[in-house]
Amino acid sequence: MTDSILSERRGAVAWLTLNRPQIHNAFDDTLIAALTDALAQADADPAVRAVVLSGAGSCFSAGADLKWMRGMASASEPENREDSLRLARLMRNLQFLSKPTIARVNGAAYGGGVGLVACCDIAIGVDTAKFALSEVKLGLVPAVISPYVIAAIGLREARRLFITGEVFEADIAARIGLLHTVVSASGLDEAIERQLYLLAKAGPQAQREAKQLALRIGGADLAQAERLDQANAELIARLRVSEEGQHGLSAFLDKRAPAWAAQAAS
Repeated sequence: MTDSILSERRGAVAWLTLNRPQIHNAFDDTLIAALTDALAQADADPAVRAVVLSGAGSCFSAGADLKWMRGMASASEPENREDSLRLARLMRNLQFLSKPTIARVNGAAYGGGVGLVACCDIAIGVDTAKFALSEVKLGLVPAVISPYVIAAIGLREARRLFITGEVFEADIAARIGLLHTVVSASGLDEAIERQLYLLAKAGPQAQREAKQLALRIGGADLAQAERLDQANAELIARLRVSEEGQHGLSAFLDKRAPAWAAQAAS
């Protein structure tokens, strides 16, 4: 395990913590690889009954790391596609993990951080947490995470949040289905332990089958997810190297408003 992910066993539970608090637990290729590996290890370990995913410090995850984004802005379309496929594999593995998963949302979750929350079976967040799918502000779209976010919050809410990129509060996240429960910061761990207690009372084989049953009846199929990931990786790669995507990324990285925002304000 690298320093970007902390892995801890507490009894039969694997606690995985995004560990880049100095940059709000933002993603880069190292964190994506480390979390993918940590999930695979937990899934393969018969002694692990559940996985809890959280963030170090006051944030869950701010999405993409600025340095990583800068590198992707100058990368080729094939390089961007391969990069997107690595993130897609992480989200897909979390969604279809055979063990129950809990998102312990200790603070803000933006972009890919929202994707992680949506992929978990149970999501509990603090009442001060904020969320956003703000990719359109950069001339991009939340392509890789879109199947999981839409499954969590529904098509109607996704359409609005995908096109506005607006920040929304924890109570809204609960209303639309991204969070199951909202609690105070002081009550977060108690709420997580309550869910773990309930999970421990179920038969592990029945639990695995129940999770797969829900996914299957809900239309989530692993082979279909892999096909969607390929198409979505192609989409985001194309947008990243497009004129609008390049302009939006450059404006964001340079901390200035993109041309379309200036036009809207005039």
